[in-house]
This record gives sequence, structure tokens and C-alpha cells, in this order.
Amino acid sequence: MTRGQIANVDLIKQVNCAAVYRLIDSQGPISRVKIAELSHLAAASVTKITRTLIECGLIREMAHQASTGGRRAISLTTVTHAFHLVSVKLGREELQLCLYSLDGQVLARQIHDFPHQDRTALLDSLIAHISDFIDGQRRELTLVAIALTMPGLTDAVHGQVIYHPSFPLADVPLARLLKEALGLPVFIGNDVRTQALAEHYFGASRDCLDSVLISVRHGVGAGIITEGRIFRSLGRDVAEIGHIRVDALGDRCHCGNFGCLETMVADAALLKQAGRMLEQGFDSRLKNQPLTMANLCQAALDGDRLARDVLERAAEYLGQALAIMVNLFNPQKILLAGELCAADSLLFPLIGRAIAHQSLPSFHQDLPIVKAHFQDEQTIGGLALVKRALLEGELLQLIIESR
Repeated sequence: MTRGQIANVDLIKQVNCAAVYRLIDSQGPISRVKIAELSHLAAASVTKITRTLIECGLIREMAHQASTGGRRAISLTTVTHAFHLVSVKLGREELQLCLYSLDGQVLARQIHDFPHQDRTALLDSLIAHISDFIDGQRRELTLVAIALTMPGLTDAVHGQVIYHPSFPLADVPLARLLKEALGLPVFIGNDVRTQALAEHYFGASRDCLDSVLISVRHGVGAGIITEGRIFRSLGRDVAEIGHIRVDALGDRCHCGNFGCLETMVADAALLKQAGRMLEQGFDSRLKNQPLTMANLCQAALDGDRLARDVLERAAEYLGQALAIMVNLFNPQKILLAGELCAADSLLFPLIGRAIAHQSLPSFHQDLPIVKAHFQDEQTIGGLALVKRALLEGELLQLIIESR
């Protein structure tokens, strides 16, 4: 057998093993007979795969199911609480670390200031923080992976950073460098795209296969889920909705263009607009308050005209951009994340109206717009990355080979 044939056999094993694990994860407790029926694999193959998964502690047998005639079938379910991962969010001059079990339980969390520094010092500091975090856990861990998410652009397939807005990481093979230093598989991804995946696995879009998440914070990002998978292009990030032009006469964006959505609706942009109006003499309760997103949203909800004008204009721009996404992807649900969601009762109907005016009727009819479930859990995307690696077989195979 040639090397290519061996590789193909290994790939088939990984694909089949992943197919069995996915069925147990999504439909368990489930019998081997039902797995064979749904996966179209031979019963002997299912028995062999499940035996391996049990030996590795990834699944377990449960009590016999009720008999429908003949010998009772044994149910199988996944084991998640016994495996752990470290999720790292490399934000804008802030580093968040979280220890999760695979069932999503948060076991430990740390937040550190992470100032700008040259590439070598940055990587050394990042590795040191992760290593110290792991070493500081006073519990027995079965660590299976490290996941790192960040704003900017990534190439998840090759584990490489394309662009980070705060750090000099362009073209750095970050996944490989961290794996070599820390001895664990490493997965990287964009923070918004991975949050969309987390919402699909654990949050507000669990009930659908096609959804769009829009995150409005320091910038504006999007994550698209199609048929239960994050939408990517050859493993690279897509859906930079923040750089759709919505006002040709708008402010200059850091990307070089004018009037990008990000310059009109991101937190800093909204507070800047409110500040300008206050300077021009508009009456508002915000004159006597710190100018924050929380205060802006509350003022709008309380009927403050200046605050309402700012947020209503933002809703129109968001609806304009989202109408494009609706026409392109026909999602079953739209999710929004960010501090402006505090004014959802005001904003969401306006966004929905703008979408309805600018998208296909059959696409926007009965289209729900909801708040994302994970508004504040910045590391949840890393958990989603690891779950995806398990379900698709890559990490599953690494765990099996390590046993």
C-alpha cells in the first residue's frame, strides 16, 4: 500500500469516527443499531469505533433502553465533563484566559492588561501567561486543546494570523508556535465568527442551521452560520460587514475608505455623534452624565430626543447592511451582540423595518432578530472552536492517538 493510500485510509477512519461521535453528541443516548442506521456504516464498523471511543473515555454506555422485542440495546452518550481546554481571548491590549470543561462549565478565569509590545516580547508574554494559568490550576486536568480568538483576520486552517488591530502578528503561524511551546493542539479564529459558532452550539441559534450574528462594539463584525457550519473561504475569515459603505460622505475609516458601517454605528462612533450634538447645543439629559453606551441607551429608552436620534440613525444603517446579508444568505435568524442591545426594544423593530424595505419579501418574512446569548463571555468562542474540532474529527483523532 502506498503512502497516499495509507493517508486515504486514515482520513476515512477519521471521517467515520467523527460521524459516529457527532451522532452520539447530537442524539445521545443512542444505540449502536440506530447509529449504524443513521450513519449508513456497517454494524461491525460502528462497534469498532464505539469501542475505541469508550476506551478513550470520550463516550460511555448507559443503562439498557426499553426493549422493543429481542435483546435490549445499550445506549451511548458523550463524556464531556472529564476533558478540559484553555480558551484565550487576545483582545485590544487585554488578555482573557478561561478554563472550560467540554460541557461548557467555567472552572477558572483570569484577565490581564496586555500592552502593545514588539512581536518577540508579545509571543513570550502570551506563552508565559497561558503556561502560568495552566500551572496555577489546583485540580486534576485532562487538557485536550488550547483555543485562541482575536479581533482582526485569521487563517484558521493554517493557524496563522493575517491581521490583528492592536498587535504586530501579521503572517505569524501562531497555532504552531503555541503548540511547540505548550505541547497541546492549538486552534485559532476570529472572535466574532467563533461567537457565532458558540451561539449555534450553545446559545441563541441552537434551534436553526442558518444564522447571522452581528457584533457592534469597538468595531462591527459578522459571523455567518450556513447548514450548521461557520462560513469561511478556504479557511480564511469572511463577512467583514463593518466595511460595507453606508454613507459616501461619512467619516474616514481605518481601512482607508469613507462612510463604512463601522464609522457610523460602532460604540465610539455613536458616542462621538452624541458628543457633537451636545456641543452644538442640543438639549439632552446626557449633558449631566458621563457619555457612555449604557447611558446613551437608557436615555433613548426614556425618550431623550438626542439619544433616540443617534440610535435610530444607527438602526437604519444596520438594517441597510443586514438587508444585504439577508439577500445573500437567507438566514433563519439574526443575532445582535454589543452594548447597544440594551436598547433592543427600540432598535430591533427599526432594524427589522429597514431590512423589510431592502430585502426580498420571502427572505425577511417572519425573520426573528434577537439578542445574542453570550453578550459578555468573551472567551466562549474558543470553546466553540474546540467543539468543532471534535465534531469534525481533527481533535477527536488526536485524542485517540494520544491514548
